[in-house]
Amino acid sequence: MNSNGVLKPQLHYLILLIAATLGLSCNSPSQGGRSYQPNFLFILVDDLGYMDIGAYNPNTFYETPNVDRLASEGMRFTDAYAAAPVCSPTRASIMTGSYPGRLNTTDWFGAPQPETAANHSTGNRLLLPASYVEELPLEEITMAEAFRDAGYETFFAGKWHLGTEGSYPEDHGFSINKGGWERGGPYGRGRYFPPYDNPRLEDGPEGEHLPARLAEETAQFISETRDKPFLAFLSFYSVHTPLMTRSDLEAKYERKRLGVPEDEWGVEGERKVRLVQNHAIYAGMVEAMDLAVGRLLQQLEESGLAEKTVVIFMSDNGGLSTSEGHPTSNLPLRAGKGWMYEGGIREPMIIKWPGVTSPGATSSISVTSTDFYPTMLDMADVSSNEYQHPDGVSLVPLLEGKNRLDRDALYWHYPHYGNQGGSPSAAVRKGAWKLIEFFEDNRVELYNLQDDIGEQTNLSSREPEKVEELRSMLHDWYLSVDAQFPSANSATTAN
Repeated sequence: MNSNGVLKPQLHYLILLIAATLGLSCNSPSQGGRSYQPNFLFILVDDLGYMDIGAYNPNTFYETPNVDRLASEGMRFTDAYAAAPVCSPTRASIMTGSYPGRLNTTDWFGAPQPETAANHSTGNRLLLPASYVEELPLEEITMAEAFRDAGYETFFAGKWHLGTEGSYPEDHGFSINKGGWERGGPYGRGRYFPPYDNPRLEDGPEGEHLPARLAEETAQFISETRDKPFLAFLSFYSVHTPLMTRSDLEAKYERKRLGVPEDEWGVEGERKVRLVQNHAIYAGMVEAMDLAVGRLLQQLEESGLAEKTVVIFMSDNGGLSTSEGHPTSNLPLRAGKGWMYEGGIREPMIIKWPGVTSPGATSSISVTSTDFYPTMLDMADVSSNEYQHPDGVSLVPLLEGKNRLDRDALYWHYPHYGNQGGSPSAAVRKGAWKLIEFFEDNRVELYNLQDDIGEQTNLSSREPEKVEELRSMLHDWYLSVDAQFPSANSATTAN
């Protein structure tokens, strides 16, 4: 047994073999009646919007046949959320099962701190951002550490953005790291092509494309580890800026955009927001990501592991629609990355659990990125302790076909100004109701997402009792996680 009292996989398999010979069953209910310990392939995409995937938006401009096939073979979650509207906090929530507000990892790592905000474009705003922790705390027991201790081989490829050297993937339980370091994008000389200037990823040949390279690294790991249980975590740098793709894919979508509407723009706060999907370069980035997903699904088939591997697909925040090239539209969702509206936090999320999830199943129960950790432990029948994943719940009941979870509400806390125009705020969702509290002026907005997914009708003045209920819940939650808040900016309040 390991230190958590869990049978090592080799002994586990020996017991299963003996039991099978004697006609006995050693299946555990938490494994859905399966007689094997599943592998895990976790695919995380950067900045992918809810409406960018064909399985979520049949009218999308982008082509994603491989992700769509994965959705047809697994469960598609219609009300799935990132724990934050930007990347690092969500990534920390996946690794730890903790809300960013609890860990105080509430902004992308490298964003302005209160003492540096004056040098940022938001330095003249009413508030100074809350201080935050700029690395994944080493004392946290990550999902990789839990699975490593349970006898799994652990692998990471791609974007990490959870700390500087000393807090890289290999410092948090991943035995192999291909490309994960502190930078939040591919900012080397070649950007999405060599030279990558990445100390954790050797340059490939001229013309190599980064998403394909990361997929090949992951596929090689799967091939070489086929006889052992594994956790393979592919975290794409795509479809984050810089906006660039293969020339052939750009040309394909330049031709395709001739048949779609020209650019249309709306306004969100002080920013313009894209209302039409027709960005050829971004479309090429989405397709390149999808091709990489297809490569991994093919590798699972070739290795004989497709029926023994749980595949998870998720994005870390909403699509980029109000800044930095405005490459996608999230309509009918409001706003996008960096905002507390649905366009910033609602994500495409798919889980395929062979033999358990019904092909093509959907769930409309609200779930979030803190839930992956306990779900995966439950699937693998790996024990955990009270210090792990305090804000996640296992989604196994949903995957097994049930229609409820033992949780009242979901919470978000983003006490910062986003590069994309969003302002410091927090939110709570309970059932169909969502309340957003803005810290600049303490105003609230209330939406019924069942009737108004686009958050166009603020019901706060019509539903004072619901506002009071949700606001009280949100304030109690602040206290429970010791949430940190912005402070007055003396540079602006003095004027």
